Amino acid sequence: MAIRKLRPLTPGQRFKKVNDFAELTTDKPEKSLLEAISRTGGRNNTGKMTMRYIGGGHRKMYRVIDFKREKFGVPGIVKTVEYDPNRSAFISLVFYKDGEKRYIIAPEGIKVGQTIMSGEAAEPEVGNCLPLKNIPLGSMIHNIELRPGQGAKMARSAGTYCQLLARDGKYAIVKMPSSETRMILSACMASIGKTSNPDHNQEDFGKAGKTRWLGRRPRTRPVAMNPVDHPMGGGEGRASGGHPRSRKGKLAKGAKTRKVNHRTNKFIIERRKK
Repeated sequence: MAIRKLRPLTPGQRFKKVNDFAELTTDKPEKSLLEAISRTGGRNNTGKMTMRYIGGGHRKMYRVIDFKREKFGVPGIVKTVEYDPNRSAFISLVFYKDGEKRYIIAPEGIKVGQTIMSGEAAEPEVGNCLPLKNIPLGSMIHNIELRPGQGAKMARSAGTYCQLLARDGKYAIVKMPSSETRMILSACMASIGKTSNPDHNQEDFGKAGKTRWLGRRPRTRPVAMNPVDHPMGGGEGRASGGHPRSRKGKLAKGAKTRKVNHRTNKFIIERRKK
């Protein structure tokens, strides 16, 4: 996969960098795995705006993704690698031997025609899903559960992965993409390999209109507001606005927001590096 830089034939193309999508094999999703998404425009059930800067955007359908990978012992054939407008990573359509079709998060290097499998009997190969207790130490993993049977919650976005460092009793020690080291139950499932589309962070929209296509409206800078509208507003001339904070006064850029007595603190061995 590579990033393609456009020739500056128009102002919007001058700095635009797009994915060449060389890995994708089709542009037609599986209809049986599509669901409609209702847009809110940032409004609640009474029509009042409760979340600003949301609205518009291209129409899209939701692809139902199998995050649980609970078809244990049933081999599946990878049929496609597809783009998903709802996430940064690519997805793959899998045809299982019993006739069922499911979408999974595509790992980097997955090929059409490849056979994948889930369960304790599966080999630790790219695309397969195993319990953490069966994965070799040092392996790169993604799509990791926090609780057994819950479905994958961590390392799902483009190019992310965790590393399995060690095992201690019923827990596995995993290094997260943020460099945090934490304990996860060894019975939790994880997929082998890194997620696809690792160059996603190298893309450049090139123009403001691309952001509008994604359903994001222009943001108003807090320092440009009045004091009644934002804690950083007001002042004579071009005031700096003081210490960065949210509309509700919550400090940003450095203030700790995690609870001191959070129930999962006991599972964190080493915090992420600042």
